Amino acid sequence: MFDRISIIGSGSWGTALSVILADHGLPITLWSHNPAVAEDINSNRINSSYLPDVKIPATVRATPDLAETLSSPLIISVLPSKAVRKTAMQIAELGPNPGTVLVSCTKGIEHDSGKLMSQVLADCLPDCRMAVLSGPNLAVEIARRIPAASVIGSDQTDLLEPLQRIFSVKAFRTYTSDDILGIQLGGALKNVYAIAAGVCDGFGMGDNSKAALVTRSLAEMTRLGVSLGGRKETFFGLSGIGDLMVTCFSAQSRNRKFGERLGRGETPAAIIDSMKMVAEGVPTSLGAWQCAQRAGIEAPITAEIYSALHEAKPPRESISELLGRPPKPENDTSSSRRA
Repeated sequence: MFDRISIIGSGSWGTALSVILADHGLPITLWSHNPAVAEDINSNRINSSYLPDVKIPATVRATPDLAETLSSPLIISVLPSKAVRKTAMQIAELGPNPGTVLVSCTKGIEHDSGKLMSQVLADCLPDCRMAVLSGPNLAVEIARRIPAASVIGSDQTDLLEPLQRIFSVKAFRTYTSDDILGIQLGGALKNVYAIAAGVCDGFGMGDNSKAALVTRSLAEMTRLGVSLGGRKETFFGLSGIGDLMVTCFSAQSRNRKFGERLGRGETPAAIIDSMKMVAEGVPTSLGAWQCAQRAGIEAPITAEIYSALHEAKPPRESISELLGRPPKPENDTSSSRRA
C-alpha cells in the first residue's frame, strides 16, 4: 500500500520516526523548515540540533522544500501544534494527491477552536485520509531501539492493519484502535499534567505527593476526555495512562522539566525563551481549559496549570488551592459537571 513515506517535521520525534521506519527499506523524505538541519542530515547523517547521537540511515533524505514530500502515499505530520494549521494550509496550496494517508503524531489542542490535531489537518486537507499515532514515545529511546509501544488509530478501519505493519518495527510495537478522539485527548492532556508533576519536583515534594497528583490527573483526564468524545477505556491504555506515566516521571520529559523549573521560581516566559523544543503542555493548557469551561467539566488541575502559565498565578497558591478543595469520595462523579 505504501511504497515511500514522507515525514513533515525534523525535530527529535520526526527524526526518530525516520530512523525506525527506515527498517522497511522504503525511501523516506524528511521535511525541515530549517535548511541547515536538512543539510546536516544529508551531509553528516545526523540531526545535531535535535538528535545528535543517532545515526540516520541513507534511505532518509531531508529537504527544506515542502513540495517534495507530497508524492508519497503516506505523510506523517510531526509538527509543533502551533505550526500544524499554517503548514497544512501550505500543503493544501501545493495540492497533495487525493486519498493520501495523513498520520498525525502531534499532541495538542488548538486554543479557541478546541480542535485536536487530526481535526485541524482535516479542515485544511479534507481529501486526505486521517490517522493518529500516540503513546509513551520518548524520541531518544525509540531511536536507540529501546523497546516501546504505541497506538495507531483511525476511524477508517481499513487503514489500521496496513498502518500497524508500517509502524511495527524492531523494538517498537503498535496496537490499533478506532477511538481517534480518545487517543489524541490522552496524548494532549497528559502534557498539562506533566507540568503539574514537574512543579511537585521543583518544590521538592515527595513520591507520595507526586503519585497522588498523577492518580488524580488520570481521573481528571478521563472525566474531561470522555466529555469531549473519547472512550473511557482508551484513557487506561498506552495513549492515556501509559503516556501520562512516562511524561510525568521521566527525566527526559520536556513538560516535566518545564514544570520543575516553574516550581523553582522561573517564569513561564523565561523558560520558553531558553528551550529549543516546545513543551506542548503550555499551549495545550489554554485549549484544554477552554474545552473544560465550554463543557462545564470540573478540571481543577488543568485550571491551576492554566492560571500559573497564562495568568501569572504563583504555583504555590495553586498547590494550596488543590489541597484545600472540599473532601469527597474517590469515585464520586456527582460534581464532575458543574451546575
